[in-house]
This record gives sequence, C-alpha cells and structure tokens, in this order.
Amino acid sequence: MIRTASTALFGAAALLLAAAPAQAQDGHVNHAAHGAQQAAFTSDRLSVVVDGPEGAPDLILIPGLSSSPAVWQGTVDHLNGRYRVHRIHVAGFAGAAPQANAQGDTPQPVGAPVAEEIARYIREQHLNRPAVVVGHSMGGTMGMMLAARHPDLVGRLMVVDMIPFMGAMFGAPGATAESVTPVADQIWTAQSTSPREAYVAQATPAINGMINTESRREEALQDMRGSDQKVSAAAFRELVTTDLRPELARITAPTEVLYVKFNDARMTDAITDAIYQTSFATLPGARLKRIDDSAHFIMFDQPEAFYGELDAFLAR
Repeated sequence: MIRTASTALFGAAALLLAAAPAQAQDGHVNHAAHGAQQAAFTSDRLSVVVDGPEGAPDLILIPGLSSSPAVWQGTVDHLNGRYRVHRIHVAGFAGAAPQANAQGDTPQPVGAPVAEEIARYIREQHLNRPAVVVGHSMGGTMGMMLAARHPDLVGRLMVVDMIPFMGAMFGAPGATAESVTPVADQIWTAQSTSPREAYVAQATPAINGMINTESRREEALQDMRGSDQKVSAAAFRELVTTDLRPELARITAPTEVLYVKFNDARMTDAITDAIYQTSFATLPGARLKRIDDSAHFIMFDQPEAFYGELDAFLAR
C-alpha cells in the first residue's frame, strides 16, 4: 500500500521538480533590496548570499531544485540578525548562469559537487564550525551529503521535506540506485529535450499543487522559468539515482526532518509517517516531525510552524 500510493506522489513531484523550462537569462540576481551581500567566495558551482552580523552563529540555508535564495527570505527576516545566514544559490537555478553545472548530452551530477563546494565554503570562509545546515527538498539532499561526508563541518542538520533515496519511489519494492537508473535516464531524456512550452505547461499546475498559499506560487513559478533546463533535468536524475541511506550512519550532527503528508488522495498521515520512518531508519537519532495543513513548501504554507520548529531546533 505504501509503495502504490507513494509512487503516484513522487511521479508527480518528479515532473514538477525537474521541470525547469527556460534557460537562465544572466548570472546576476539582485539581493541588495533585502540588505544581503554577496559572499567573497569564488566558485563555478554556486554563489552565496549573506545576511546578518559578523560574529553571529553561522547558519547555512540551501534551497531546493530550481529554487532561489529568496525562498528563505521570510526565515532570514524571522531570525532578525540572531544568526549570520548564508543562503546558497546553485549555478543554473533561478536566474544564475549554469557555469560548471552546465550539461551536455550526457547528464552530470549537480548536487554532489555543489555539496563539496559548500564544504569548501565553510572551511575557506572560516565559518563557526560546526555550522548549522537547513535544506529544503533537493537542498535537504545536499545537506545530508554534506553532513555524512564532512561530519566535522556540520553541527546541526534540518531536512525539510525530503527522503534520502527518492529512487525508491520509481521502482519495485527493494529498488536500488542501479535498478532505477533506466527510469532516471528516460526522465532525463524527456526533460532535457522537451520544448520550453511543454515544460511550462507541465510544471505550472504541478508547482501550484506543491504550494497551498496561492499568493506565494508565482515566486516558485518565476524560479522555475528562470532555471536552466538541462541543469534541472540532470539534478533530478541525480536525485533519483542517489541513495544516501547507507551514508546516514556517518552523520554525527543532531538531525531533524520536517515533512508533510503526501499530496495524493490515497495517502494518509500514517502511510506518510511510515515512509519517513523507514527512509531514515539508518539514522535512528533523527527526529521526524510532520507539519500538517501544508504542501511541499512548508516555509510558505505554514511559516509560523516552520519558524517555531527552527527556533526549537536551534535552541537544543
């Protein structure tokens, strides 16, 4: 039952999250209107927007696939200078030029090399180590990569609505990264070669379904339209073929996972809870918390609940 219901959900989510139809127009995104500054860090995989006073505890926020640092603006405003906030902008997403994340005819990883660059950023910028890391969706995947592969750099980890092996939803029970690779390759081919108009038509209702708050939907739609098609398609293929469950035991940071009930009529709270409990079984110390009355963008749909969980998490 879990397998059947969750397949429908993640099939729809796949079409949404990787549907980034438009090529980026340029590599510059103006964050100055919010008082943020660009970090003095050179990378061909990402850039970093920094808010907050020098000397405050460091907090890294990683947005999801095709999302911009602006999805965290409410969080930055809520923290109100209590933390030095570092928001990641992945090259190729939401108006940023693809640079080294650019893709040819054969898909190359995006999330894993970005996670390595975040590790380099922490070291070279002399962030307070270990730093706190919060990642939404694919950002949660990168957060798990960072915490598992560089445990000395991450003091706390919050994953927002993501499981460690999304590929489990694309194959038969017991699926492995290898067994779902043919499906992931088909998704890559379809998404990387589809005309822009088809992407837009497919992605728009899917994105609307992942944000209950109508007034916040256009932000995500703009990010999607401004992302590089092949970068997003390759990043989604990577999500499907990446199984982090064997690596979770390497995570030493206290970890909290916030999630929502899957947006499928056949799903129940109990089924959703069971999927997350099973997915994070190799990290027994993780605290799992379902946020009700919310779609995928919890910080848009239930900001006060999200801020409350974040405050409690930072205080522990």
